Amino acid sequence: MALLTFPLFSSHFPSFSSHFPSLSSFPNAPSFSSTRRYCLTKATGTAILWFKHDLRTDDHPALLAASTFPSLLPIYVFDHRILSRFSDETLELLLLALQDLRKALKDRGSDLMIRFGNADSVVQQLATEVKATCVFAEQEVEYELRLIVDALKQRLKSVAVPQGSPGIELWQTPFYEVKDVQNLPASYDEFKKRRFPVTTPLQLSVSTLPGVEIELEWGVLPSYDDIKGFMSSSERKSGENWSLIREVSAETVLRRKALEYGDRIERSSSFGQTLSRERSGSVFVTKEGNIVGGGTDSVLNALAAYLRYLEGTARDDWQEVHERVRASESRDGASFIGLFGPALSLGIISRRRVYYEAIKYEQERNAGFLSPFGYSAATIAAAVDAVCSKEWYWLLALRNQKNNDTGYSTRIWKWKGFLIEYTVAGEDGPAVLLVHGFGAFWEHYRDNIRGLAESRNRVWAITILGFGKSEKPNVVYTELLWAELLRDFIVAVVGEPVHIVGNSIGGYLVAIVAGIWSDLIKSLVLINSAGNVIPSYSFIPLSRVQDRQTSGASWLGSRILLFYLRLRTQELVKKCYPTRVERADDRLINEMLRAVSSTFRI
Repeated sequence: MALLTFPLFSSHFPSFSSHFPSLSSFPNAPSFSSTRRYCLTKATGTAILWFKHDLRTDDHPALLAASTFPSLLPIYVFDHRILSRFSDETLELLLLALQDLRKALKDRGSDLMIRFGNADSVVQQLATEVKATCVFAEQEVEYELRLIVDALKQRLKSVAVPQGSPGIELWQTPFYEVKDVQNLPASYDEFKKRRFPVTTPLQLSVSTLPGVEIELEWGVLPSYDDIKGFMSSSERKSGENWSLIREVSAETVLRRKALEYGDRIERSSSFGQTLSRERSGSVFVTKEGNIVGGGTDSVLNALAAYLRYLEGTARDDWQEVHERVRASESRDGASFIGLFGPALSLGIISRRRVYYEAIKYEQERNAGFLSPFGYSAATIAAAVDAVCSKEWYWLLALRNQKNNDTGYSTRIWKWKGFLIEYTVAGEDGPAVLLVHGFGAFWEHYRDNIRGLAESRNRVWAITILGFGKSEKPNVVYTELLWAELLRDFIVAVVGEPVHIVGNSIGGYLVAIVAGIWSDLIKSLVLINSAGNVIPSYSFIPLSRVQDRQTSGASWLGSRILLFYLRLRTQELVKKCYPTRVERADDRLINEMLRAVSSTFRI
């Protein structure tokens, strides 16, 4: 197995390098040599390109490398283990992206094979049939997807081809020119100070892609209803009823209780007809119409409109984007992730393409210069901040899985496109889920996990969104958001009802989960729980997005408070351990300080 990465490729794509200077030209930026290319497979025979979360032909390093093989077979596998992580709206977006990807490949003389089943088994069978010499698969940090890729790697060893057995090339779209992820700084603030150069997007240089020499059944792109039916038939027996639990938001459940409305909420029968109702010229193509979708060109068009929000426009499609920006700007910069997050998660557009387009527009506004004092438009800043932050957390997740000093395995789960860190211990017994408090992370339970596991329990400990080494997106954080995260973690990761334990604000969150989705909870343990307990209160008051919007004075006050807490962290934490002060050791304090230095969002 080899890891495939690509450098700037300025000699191959001069049009990009001449208009997009590397950040290494900035003062105090270190110099790096070109990223090494690790592809060890000779370009002979047939290459299989397995698409997962990279649904594009633009800026696709593996497609560029695979195009040098005599024969190329692109494939997408509808694997229930992957699809189960997607919301209904993301499934709609997936189908539209695949439709566009297939067309883009056909325009270059290729095609996209569609298959159903376990991806590792499907790709192995295909490699046997076409006598593939190489399989390209994007590198993953999510634990379950890493298992699937590892299973494929083992299966390919049993495939016999003239060259021995097919090689597997794990590739990535490099954002920063980073030599070694093991030497990454501990915090995002420190990382930004290094000013790592940003690599340049790639364009496919060939007009015609190689085909395959044998007749194959390429498969038909399914409808939304086909996908839902496939997933229903693939779910485990214990999880069949849980799929409905995830489809209804916490807010909907609570409003139903508040209004004493007990009728079951059913999805519209026309929901599966979304593809046929795609509006001409609109990039908001899903039924709910809240996120940017379609193919890469559509997303790039929406990005151009988003970046130029301040300019105004007479174009109907751009006006629609501007309307959505105003509606989704729940806090400064939050509109970008709200509108483009799912497209980024599916790889319809790459993170560095977003960065490239944003910086190019910034230079257009400033006669070719980049100001050291910030960006000239809030939308530019939002786009750049979002993709740089997402790349940082991806690198951090990759590093932590290779270099973990906690004594426990570090795993990553992707929730709504965001990376969530957790750990698990124990081989058998009841399932126990530990949820930390405010300003903390799963390691706060580091001395409890082993004891619980040794007492014949299976123990999960999670770091919720916005804390620790889990991703910190620019979104509005509410108790219902965190409660839905815990609900989905129990359903998707644990896979059975749990004994749930919460400390501080974690106690408040697990109490909400137990109150709304009682079928997921066997027992509830609260440790110094936050939140009010009101006897005979019938339902939890809803936290509205507008209630979480902050004024300029509130923002300044929060920064002053954060600065004060950083200075007094050790003293304050020791007061939480009055009888065992040694528990507030340097490791705990340093990790807390690191966590609040990494794009702190709460």
